[in-house]
Amino acid sequence: MSPSDHLAEHSPDLNPISTLRSQGHTRSISISRCPFSHRLPKCVRIVEVGPRDGLQNESHFVETSRKISLVHELVDAGLRNVEVTAFVSPRRVPQLADSSAVLSAIRKKTGVSYPVLVPNLIGFNAALAAGAEEVAIFASATEQFSQKNINCSIQQSLDRFRAVTTAARAYGVKVRAYVSCVVGCPYEGPVNPEAVADVTIALKEMGCYEISLGDTIGVGNPKSIVQMLHAVLQRGVPVSALAIHCHDTRGTALANVLAAMSVGVSVIDSSVAGLGGCPFAPGAAGNLATEDLVYMLQGMNIDIGPVDLDRLSATGRRICAYLGRESSSRVSAASHNNSKLSSCSRSAASL
Repeated sequence: MSPSDHLAEHSPDLNPISTLRSQGHTRSISISRCPFSHRLPKCVRIVEVGPRDGLQNESHFVETSRKISLVHELVDAGLRNVEVTAFVSPRRVPQLADSSAVLSAIRKKTGVSYPVLVPNLIGFNAALAAGAEEVAIFASATEQFSQKNINCSIQQSLDRFRAVTTAARAYGVKVRAYVSCVVGCPYEGPVNPEAVADVTIALKEMGCYEISLGDTIGVGNPKSIVQMLHAVLQRGVPVSALAIHCHDTRGTALANVLAAMSVGVSVIDSSVAGLGGCPFAPGAAGNLATEDLVYMLQGMNIDIGPVDLDRLSATGRRICAYLGRESSSRVSAASHNNSKLSSCSRSAASL
């Protein structure tokens, strides 16, 4: 069955409440009884990328102490995977020039992962010296974006990353990976899903425990996301090794996440207040807001751990106030404007 057939076959299930009402029924139906929910993971792990991906594109330097407090606030809100910073060239990404100072000052809690991004062995060694216990590497599904982002070809990047994974094994450091531009590229246009599969397999074979597939410029839709995932899964990569990373440029991030979950993906990247954007990807807007993701998953009774949505939303508003901008989280804006309505909406899952 093709991915499009998969979606078409199940599309009547996507809104059973509307279906019941159209047939003259008015009673509610439990989320747990919706056929669509039976295809979703019971648990989801959220990887918060705000302190790194969310801040890297900010034009005004964020004080080191504010970056550190943001990480602490996110963990205190209940998030258990928080990407802290990136050990990249300060010339190319000046916002993250203080990566060593930030990581070394984090008060780490048991049970929480604090990964950092590294582009090569030099970055890995710097991260290791600052106390990194998990790193993330990042490749591209397209040649032009690879050249713009890390100034080398896809194959050259994989050779660099192989040196990182080898060193990481020697030091007992976990390695996660990203693949950028999995459905569309700002320089090459639509991306062949087989190209995504090629890079994903190479990263898995070199020892990455998890590969996050990123819609870097937010051009994906549920169909293109499922088609891409189908290509990767058909090549033998287990769904347990995949994560999804959606930018919300066109307002489709939550829909794309649900599409990925429908084929078994249970790890989702997001950024507090929807902060983010790639300095080397023109048109890349912010990430999926963590607050909106949490609201959806908690409302669907999907286990995400002890995340306090109110506390998370407050964290998002504080960092946005510091940055002088509005939060991109719709949930945060709604709950801040009308707390009673937000409480009523959140209780709808019990109907």
